[in-house]
Amino acid sequence: MAKVAFIGLGVMGFPMAGHLANAGHEVCVYNRTPAKAEAWCNTYTGRMAETPAAAAEGAEFVFTCVGNDDDLLSVTDGDTGALKGMSAGSILIDHTTASADVARVLNQLCSEQNLGFLDAPVSGGQAGAENGRLSIMLGGTESDYSKAAQVFDCYAASHKLLGPAGSGQLAKMVNQIAIAGLVQGLSEAVHFVKQSGLDGEAVFDVIQHGAAGSWQMVNRHKTMLENEFDFGFAVDWMRKDLNIALNEARKNGARLPVTALVDQFYADVQAQGGGRLDTSSLLKRLEKDS
Repeated sequence: MAKVAFIGLGVMGFPMAGHLANAGHEVCVYNRTPAKAEAWCNTYTGRMAETPAAAAEGAEFVFTCVGNDDDLLSVTDGDTGALKGMSAGSILIDHTTASADVARVLNQLCSEQNLGFLDAPVSGGQAGAENGRLSIMLGGTESDYSKAAQVFDCYAASHKLLGPAGSGQLAKMVNQIAIAGLVQGLSEAVHFVKQSGLDGEAVFDVIQHGAAGSWQMVNRHKTMLENEFDFGFAVDWMRKDLNIALNEARKNGARLPVTALVDQFYADVQAQGGGRLDTSSLLKRLEKDS
């Protein structure tokens, strides 16, 4: 078993750190809102620290799972950041969905301190985190990945090293690009079903087993038919992720017309007050006038 630190106890980090504790690892947590760290310690076996640096002291693996690039740099390279407390040979593992640029910056900072680094964004949402069934896309060295692989098994159904630092974040962009168009298509399908007078449940029960089937269809069509959107990944976070992908596309020359369009559709949902609704709430935009 390993001594680990987990920094960031949001809807993803809280259960992920819990899986590490339940597997027998010695876990120290940090959260900018101390009440969340206290709640975690009341739920799982572990301790809390007052700063990221203090949490990282003596840890073999230091995990981060925060909001964005700025948050990530604050808890790692800030005055009391994790890098200040980490020992040579330990590995920083970042589960934040962030830019590939910040992953490369952290990789360089870690290299200068003889630390390992893996950018390791996840897919699977809150349910995946709670059930220990996440998918992890990784960038870094084979050596660091080999050391951390067994730890990932605590909360992931799959994980794969995809290339050097930044590759995990690039792969997460691919994931979000694919989801964006798919959810818009599903929203239009649900809207069409409702307008046509068909039995939506019967229709999706049939087509989800054919070429149109997807995780989104299997897991979201029922709630969408019932106009319920309090599940999974929030629109605000999806827009953050899509903007990361669109910014990267401007650099590498990729053409993402559908992604850019769906990003604006999500902006419409935000304007309707739906920023905290899940991503399937694209349907609300189609039905606002019907």
